[in-house]
Amino acid sequence: MNTTDTLWVIVSAALVLFMTPGLALFYGGMVRSKNVLAIMMNSLAAMAVVTVLWVLIAGSWAFGPDLGAGLLGDFSLAGFTHIPTSLAGLAGVHASPLAVLLYQMMFAIITAALISGGTTDRIKFTSFVVLISAWTLLVYAPLAHWIFSPTGWLAQRGVLDFAGGTVVEINSGFSTLAVVLVLGARRGWPRDSMTPHSVPLSLLGLGILWFGWLGFNGGSALGVSNVAVSAVFNTQLAAATGLIGWLIYERSTEHYATTLGAASGAVAGMVAITPCAGFVPPYAALIIGLLAGLACSKAVRMKFKLGIDDSLDVLGVHGVGGVIGMVLLGLFASKAVNSAGSDGLFYGGGIHLMLTELLAASVSAAFAFGATWVIAQVIKHTMGLRVSEEDELKGLDLSQHAESAYSAGGTGRFSS
Repeated sequence: MNTTDTLWVIVSAALVLFMTPGLALFYGGMVRSKNVLAIMMNSLAAMAVVTVLWVLIAGSWAFGPDLGAGLLGDFSLAGFTHIPTSLAGLAGVHASPLAVLLYQMMFAIITAALISGGTTDRIKFTSFVVLISAWTLLVYAPLAHWIFSPTGWLAQRGVLDFAGGTVVEINSGFSTLAVVLVLGARRGWPRDSMTPHSVPLSLLGLGILWFGWLGFNGGSALGVSNVAVSAVFNTQLAAATGLIGWLIYERSTEHYATTLGAASGAVAGMVAITPCAGFVPPYAALIIGLLAGLACSKAVRMKFKLGIDDSLDVLGVHGVGGVIGMVLLGLFASKAVNSAGSDGLFYGGGIHLMLTELLAASVSAAFAFGATWVIAQVIKHTMGLRVSEEDELKGLDLSQHAESAYSAGGTGRFSS
């Protein structure tokens, strides 16, 4: 065990965990005031529920020795009672295996929390908890094994995904789409105004997300190295050009540049660079972020034409942004940046990597959507997935949690 590498992974894990409260603020500002606590509570629930499930079984399914065919890990790490000196296929990693599992747990947490962005304003709290519990075990853990574990079947095919373009971004985007289609649109959407109640709150959340994303991508090097530096630097570059790209689209099509658009653009840029961060040179990060900002800003507007009420644009930003990142990685990947990677089309590697990345993106999207749709349907037809019309009109803060974020004279049910 290398103590410096282990320290870097632990610090990065803390940064990734910090992203989930940042996401709560980012989402909280974008909903109506009667639902702000409910959307934040979903992130808090993910932090607790996914942590427990990860230690009990999901972490073992994701990173335990392969059961066969590269589909799922075994039960040998269940409960984290017997941690080996190195994880399956990661013998070259010098950080503590327990630190790596801690770091990967934070990825599972924020991916589950992302789903709440599409389902806000209408999903039962208890149903959301059951949903992310089943989803963590049946969707996230297998997909993480396929791609993040070197023994997974997609990893064995040479798929490159530095920090989760598939496992986190495409997974969350298309899982959200599945739940949204089962839930149905919010009452009154898109006729009624459902504008954000506090854009400054969302901007504060963006700041935390941006800060944490440096550890999200940089920590995926699993040690202190030039690759880690490249990942952090590329994340900053893509965030900046993603922001610029989104504002260019807004100004050219709608003649204004919004602060919420700037925040969304920065997130889109970071989403797209996530699979690429440790594999591409800096100039490529600038291009990837810019294209993501332009494309995702267009994608989020398509939901109105398609009639899909993805409330806070998880599909349009994370799903589409993840696909963009995976495809562009097939163009810009360079072994000069990371010798453990491959050369993309622009560096003499031919079209093979591009096709491999497309395979991973397609399989991830199809599996995430299909498996999550089944989970959501089961919950809908058993305990129910959506709140009643009365509770939805009242707001989820009161109907699900008996609290109000902005009560006169104080906040919360115990205010005097």
